[in-house]
Amino acid sequence: MIRIDVPATSANLGSGFDSLGIALTMKNRVWVEEYDGLDISCTDGLDVPRDESNLIFWAASHLYNICGKKLPGLKIIQENNIPMARGLGSSSACIVAGILAANRFMGNPLSHTDLINLAAKIEGHPDNTSPALSGGLVASAMEGERVYSVSVPVSEKIRFAVMIPPFELKTEKARAALPKEYSREDAVYNLSRSGLMTASLFSGELHNLRVAVQDRIHQPYRSGLIENYDNVFRMSYELGSLGTYVSGAGPTIIAMVETENAADFGRNCISHLEDKGITGWRVEILQADQEGAKVVIE
Repeated sequence: MIRIDVPATSANLGSGFDSLGIALTMKNRVWVEEYDGLDISCTDGLDVPRDESNLIFWAASHLYNICGKKLPGLKIIQENNIPMARGLGSSSACIVAGILAANRFMGNPLSHTDLINLAAKIEGHPDNTSPALSGGLVASAMEGERVYSVSVPVSEKIRFAVMIPPFELKTEKARAALPKEYSREDAVYNLSRSGLMTASLFSGELHNLRVAVQDRIHQPYRSGLIENYDNVFRMSYELGSLGTYVSGAGPTIIAMVETENAADFGRNCISHLEDKGITGWRVEILQADQEGAKVVIE
């Protein structure tokens, strides 16, 4: 049996719409072994598909088909620490776990680059799957079906206060809220800040982050889909956030904070939310995961 650890991922980072993503130290853990049949279970009692529509199994089976082989079956045990439909890459984590397992069982016919391309093709975009596989901060672009990406480490000066609400937001609904066209001014506004974001997270130039998260492409249109959006953003800056943004399509909101202040921020965040009558939110203080998904023999 093999164990696969896959990190949560946060895409967009404000200005880097559909291009930037970061791996975080919250991980799904999946145990997989070849099996005559299909046996899917969860350590946490979560209700996941237990037939061939299970995304981990589907991704594994898909890779077998690409390689001209038939997957006999799998035994899959899931430990789901990444909340679903919250903008933290839960579906990407399943896809990555499935293709890594299949690749390992077949003797690793696909290279790391091949896996990045395949995962992005399955998911439809690389901004979650690439950091899940490579770790760190990843800038990605797709040309045809090929992903061009670079992973860089994130400064140790920065922690991520992940504020997870008690409700879901489906990516399809969040996508539907976006306009079909943007002005040149809005495009340039985001492009300049996206480059600033990448350089600042890598270098630890913390004073840039408040400008780097600014966005005119997706957050203004999605804010109305996230209950208490304005309250949470305002509160995060009152508590000292370096830059706050919607993770992926939402509804999770992430504040980047200085490492030395991160624990205090997390404690104060919960009490401030409750003072405003905002209940059920969970706050996790995470680091950037610099390694990406790992396969472990057990």
